[in-house]
Amino acid sequence: MSSNVDQIEHVTHLRVRYADTDRMGVVYYGKYFEYFEVARTEMLRACGLPYAEIEAAGFGLPVLDAKAHYRKGAKYDDLLRIAVRMEAGIQPRLVIDYEVFLDSTNELLVEGQTTLVFITSDTGRPSRPPAIYVEAMNTYLENKRATYTE
Repeated sequence: MSSNVDQIEHVTHLRVRYADTDRMGVVYYGKYFEYFEVARTEMLRACGLPYAEIEAAGFGLPVLDAKAHYRKGAKYDDLLRIAVRMEAGIQPRLVIDYEVFLDSTNELLVEGQTTLVFITSDTGRPSRPPAIYVEAMNTYLENKRATYTE
């Protein structure tokens, strides 16, 4: 992942549990979408906006689209490094990219992308990003730009 002042980047580490593997001893392909969710949630938390606060404000962020490209499977007890990146702009849809690496070798195992859309909890209809999201992203960008120019 390249460093860009207008992008949010975050890294989450996750160890593969036995329950995540299939009969062949590799991570079941669907589990990677759960790993993406963990990384996405931690990225928002690192930006000062835990997902629970989005929900408490009356909004949701359901997944509209999800895809993954599998290169090699992880195995039980592997430590994975999940790098997540998204544009830091304020838009109703969030397009988030993921890269899953075997932490010990830096080998790229899976690449993925999800698209999420803001909705209001009461109607379930698409919405503009809520004020708490806009404020969190603006604060994140201000802090990142200040650090980037130092």
